[in-house]
Amino acid sequence: MLNDLYHALDPVAFSAGPITIYWYGLAYIVGAVLTGIVMYRTQRRWGLGLTIDDIWTVVSAVVFGLIIGARLFYVVFYGEGLDFYLQHPLEIIAVNHGGMSFHGGLVGGVLAGIVACRSLGIAPGTMADLTVIGVPIALMLGRCANFVNGELWGKPTDLPWGVVFGGAAGSMPRHPSQLYEAFLEGLVLFLLLQVLSRRRPLPPQGTFMGTFVLGYGIARILVEFVRVPDAQLGYLIGGVITMGQILSLPLVIVGIVLIVVAARAKRPQVGSVAG
Repeated sequence: MLNDLYHALDPVAFSAGPITIYWYGLAYIVGAVLTGIVMYRTQRRWGLGLTIDDIWTVVSAVVFGLIIGARLFYVVFYGEGLDFYLQHPLEIIAVNHGGMSFHGGLVGGVLAGIVACRSLGIAPGTMADLTVIGVPIALMLGRCANFVNGELWGKPTDLPWGVVFGGAAGSMPRHPSQLYEAFLEGLVLFLLLQVLSRRRPLPPQGTFMGTFVLGYGIARILVEFVRVPDAQLGYLIGGVITMGQILSLPLVIVGIVLIVVAARAKRPQVGSVAG
């Protein structure tokens, strides 16, 4: 049957002696590079006059802040609890043991990006709009890496594309929720932002950031209905609502506010890089 699809992917991309490269790590690297390329090509179309060095300075800062924020949010909202981390403090920085939160990554990435923009004399609002146009590609690769790792799987399903992940997921076909997220948070959101980035005149500052956080929030809330929550947390409200949905709801609100404020405040159109 079509739903007898068995997950047999190796999370290790390649290994040579003591060096082991994982698909998840490659997803971060390739995602950052592709995001930078999209940013550079978009800013040329917008006529911003940014250099490659400007772009990579911001991308590097955002990635650094993203990793720190993503890990800290996981420890606080998804982790094993305060007592565990007090007894095992090194686990707080043990990103190789898994546990990264997009919501924390967003906060950390934004804060680090603002610092980088200030140091370069670039308007953070314009750079934020520029950055989020490429970010969905990185999200898509990250979710695909989650699928390769056989983690963050969905609920049991009898749909023809159900996947048997084995291990803790058991032997029943499950929703490949990682791929759902890769499609919605990645491909769909990327195409939407690409269409907006080609409008003439360009939308006012804040529109792209608002669209990104709104789109991600909606996609995450929807997919969480078919995704199994973290075992240590389970469902938090009524046997249905998860931590991911609770953390995503503010993104929906913030996204709407950003779009409305950008439209009503008559801010300058995207295209000004002066800080």
